[in-house]
Amino acid sequence: MKVGFHRSPVRRRVLAASVLSVLAFALTGCGGITSAEDDGKKVVLTTFTVLADMARNVAGEHLRVESITKVGAEIHGYEPTPGDIKKAAKADLILDNGLNLEAWFGQFVADLDVPHAVVSDGVTPMNIGEDAYRGKPNPHAWMSPVNAQIYVDNMVRAFTDLDPEHADAYRANGDAYKTQLGAVRDDLVAAVNALPADQRALVTCEGAFSYLARDAGLTEKYIWPVNAEQQATPQQIGSTIDFVRQRRVPAVFCESTVSDAPMQRVVEASGSRFGGVLYVDSLSEADGPVPTYLDLIRHDANVIATALSGAPK
Repeated sequence: MKVGFHRSPVRRRVLAASVLSVLAFALTGCGGITSAEDDGKKVVLTTFTVLADMARNVAGEHLRVESITKVGAEIHGYEPTPGDIKKAAKADLILDNGLNLEAWFGQFVADLDVPHAVVSDGVTPMNIGEDAYRGKPNPHAWMSPVNAQIYVDNMVRAFTDLDPEHADAYRANGDAYKTQLGAVRDDLVAAVNALPADQRALVTCEGAFSYLARDAGLTEKYIWPVNAEQQATPQQIGSTIDFVRQRRVPAVFCESTVSDAPMQRVVEASGSRFGGVLYVDSLSEADGPVPTYLDLIRHDANVIATALSGAPK
């Protein structure tokens, strides 16, 4: 997961030029762009699978929602393909997270005649506090079920603007989904509150869980703040080891889209144990552990609470 704003200026210019040339081909060579496929539904395109699942809950049967990136893809530094650009050109609405998450996508969205909505609008961002990213917003705002309700409100508005005929359905779907999000948040808080106070610490590879930790009342510690080209310096690993030892943290974690090797070094040096894999940027396949966003939050909360309580996996 390489953040978009980490790219060099030269690489950004080269990528932008290639994207624009492919875009021109896509727009002129596809023989006419239609706004819907055989099912007649308008198409909503999201940047990653988590947003797609949320959008489907709001859209119901009235819109067709697709994700640019596939399950398991690295979202931060994703490289758009010609096929992605053709998809974007045919979409009726594009949704992205914002907060500097998908800087790669902005390079060609501005040249498309397609409505665009940023679903994190209205979220109060938590800033990154360390390293080269100090002061930049932490982009993983969807990891808070409270913030996710704001995402839903933004989707309802965007879908209503796109398809006013079904405005009541989008509003009702959004309200029902927000009720589910509230219940997931309550379950998360209850699971953490059941832990002894000195065990309420969340140690992860990347600082992608700041919003979840805030919601749940967990003290957060991570090896690196944002996944980048170079990560897990000796100083970062040493600081994490010291934190785990001092707090006697019973378990530590890493997210599904990066190697857990640096965290395993923390485990070896601190005497803690590896508590399990957490999900952030991508859902799993339908038969995997987190096929939906609600499943993702429930899975992470259960893995965290179980490991920190000392219970076996």
